[in-house]
Amino acid sequence: MADEAVKITVRPNGPLRVEGHVVLTDADGKVWDLAGKTAMSLCRCGASEKRPFCDGSHNKIGFQCAATPGSLT
Repeated sequence: MADEAVKITVRPNGPLRVEGHVVLTDADGKVWDLAGKTAMSLCRCGASEKRPFCDGSHNKIGFQCAATPGSLT
């Protein structure tokens, strides 16, 4: 495995865009088959029918959340 960093982009009013080699698991440790994909969008609004993946539902429900870097405290 490469030591390259995974990049996560917080899209304004949209999903989390994840790029790089990742292993996605559920709370019980079950691994999603990502079929070698190195990029995916994860739902932030909670309305996606394909959670944890984004299906564009944020547009339909008018999800608003323009996150920018700030303090973690």
